[in-house]
Amino acid sequence: MKNKRKRKWKIVGFSVLGIFIIGMAVFGYEYYQLQPKNHFKTVPVVSSSTSNSADPVATTEIKEPVFNLLLLGSDQRKGEKVGHSDSMILVHVDLKQQKFEAVSIPRDTRVHLDGYGYTKLTSVQYIMQSEKGTQAGVEAAVGAVSDLVGVPINYYVETNYWGFQALVDTVGGIDMNVPYDVKLTHPWYSENKDKMITAGSHFFDGKMVAEVVHERYSLADGEYSRQRMQEEALKGLAKKALSPSSIGNLPSLVKSVPDFVIATNMSTSDMLSLGLAAKNFNPDTQLDYHQIEGEGKRMYDDILKANNYQLVIDPQKIEELTSKYF
Repeated sequence: MKNKRKRKWKIVGFSVLGIFIIGMAVFGYEYYQLQPKNHFKTVPVVSSSTSNSADPVATTEIKEPVFNLLLLGSDQRKGEKVGHSDSMILVHVDLKQQKFEAVSIPRDTRVHLDGYGYTKLTSVQYIMQSEKGTQAGVEAAVGAVSDLVGVPINYYVETNYWGFQALVDTVGGIDMNVPYDVKLTHPWYSENKDKMITAGSHFFDGKMVAEVVHERYSLADGEYSRQRMQEEALKGLAKKALSPSSIGNLPSLVKSVPDFVIATNMSTSDMLSLGLAAKNFNPDTQLDYHQIEGEGKRMYDDILKANNYQLVIDPQKIEELTSKYF
């Protein structure tokens, strides 16, 4: 009887050990697959400079984990189904060299939308969403940026101010460098009307980050100054989410992404692989940020049938930037 009990516990012990070994093997395989050099062997091509229509099915093989990611911020409000592309940052991701080149795309840039004529870049998404739905609007905005800068875009992630606010709150707030004094002239929350934020480092919750990155009317360089603040907010968020103390929470953070994101073509494994590759992110050494200057003019908008402010960008300047950094 004693020997039978021993055999029984041996069987149980070996079974538990077997399950543990299998579990570790599965975890090891998944972790291996999530390594950028193994995961990013093929990437989607959402759009290219040779096509005005986005094709979410197209893919391409890459030798190294290097690709382009477009971050979009919509001004879509709660309960609304359409919005403008209020902020756009194109990031050239080189996971082999651990380098990131980011360029802000001005929202008021003059672009040509096939079948409609000339208008502002910010209006492309709104027009196509109104006529063809949410996904078509996002893809049209991605395609317009790709055509403008002349490089293919592999991934996109779009959120709105409410989603960005919730994301910052999920990581427990961020430390953000504010480059200059900011007066909140058009806040989302009435209690923040005309509130002054001094230049320097601040700890912000999601609500205040959303306020700061939205402001442009009180800034000396308007949209370009706002782009700089958006850059600082993203740096603060990345440092917090990818810090050694937070990296263990990355899987749960990625799983909650649908709560913050309007649209994306990145899978959960794509985001995890990118996050693991960029852990301990240091923007001072790993990120270079660029802006595209243009000439502001009052020009005819074919969609509005009226003149409005548009930014005309020299194509040669864009080509010089993308050929050097992208």
